[in-house]
Amino acid sequence: MSDLMDGVNRRTQMVGQNRLELLLFSLGTRQMFAINVFKVREVIACPPLNRMPSAHSVVRGVATLRGQTVSVVDLAHAIGMAAPEHEQKAFVILTEFNRSVQGLLVASVDRIINLNWDQIRPPPRGTHKDSFLTAVTQVEDRLVEIIDVEKVLEMVTGPSRDVDEALSRTIREGGRVRRALVADDSSVARKQIVRALAQIGVEAIVANDGQQALDKLKDMAKEGPIDEQIGMVISDIEMPVMDGYTLSSEIRQSPELSGLYVLLHSSLSGTFNEAMVRQAGANRFLPKFSPDELAEAVLGHLQPEEVGE
Repeated sequence: MSDLMDGVNRRTQMVGQNRLELLLFSLGTRQMFAINVFKVREVIACPPLNRMPSAHSVVRGVATLRGQTVSVVDLAHAIGMAAPEHEQKAFVILTEFNRSVQGLLVASVDRIINLNWDQIRPPPRGTHKDSFLTAVTQVEDRLVEIIDVEKVLEMVTGPSRDVDEALSRTIREGGRVRRALVADDSSVARKQIVRALAQIGVEAIVANDGQQALDKLKDMAKEGPIDEQIGMVISDIEMPVMDGYTLSSEIRQSPELSGLYVLLHSSLSGTFNEAMVRQAGANRFLPKFSPDELAEAVLGHLQPEEVGE
């Protein structure tokens, strides 16, 4: 399956073009699923797995891959589907996101496709709030579901911890507007960020994708100077309709919004290149998810004289 990853370096050339590559796979039914190739290290036939009695029920076992011990999550079981019976016929998608490496057990892997982000749509109306679906797209008249793998990972690792109490004590009056616009298509990520911001006294305005965020910013700019209403933008990179790179570029190209501070906050920690931030016009990149690092980055912009004292 290694040939599936040929040409992966092309990904870095898509910055600001609102494009992405998806790896298509199945979980043992006719339904097709997908994951952003940015999160994928490689795809391999399922190796022998060692059971871990104390592990979460969705962890099928652990394996040693490239000298690293990796937990393998039964993705079908995690999202409420029937688990594959025969591991020897399955595959493992080795992924890196949220500063960790994990394997996702899947029934089969199809191919990599290249799409525009505007071809990626939010989940259909009526989708249950606890669904693991983060977006959908159409490929050859077939519905492809994009799984919120950050939500799956949270099942295994547990919810994020609170901001360190010492950081919370640095809050003071004054400085820049203590309000941030948060753009992220993952419900888990939005909750994590909003919670961290609340603990340092920063109000969050949320958007589910880049286009929704841009629309909110433009509406705010019509009401008055944007820097009097919002202190910064915290944006995911992978989002349907409009990604974070394109959102940052659009902000820089808008006379009313160009002065906004943009922090790209993404789970794509393993493949990120600082040059991508500069190319998109963002001010900073921060990998998900450390509440303390996010708090420090936000306070460092909104009240810089307070951080590090």
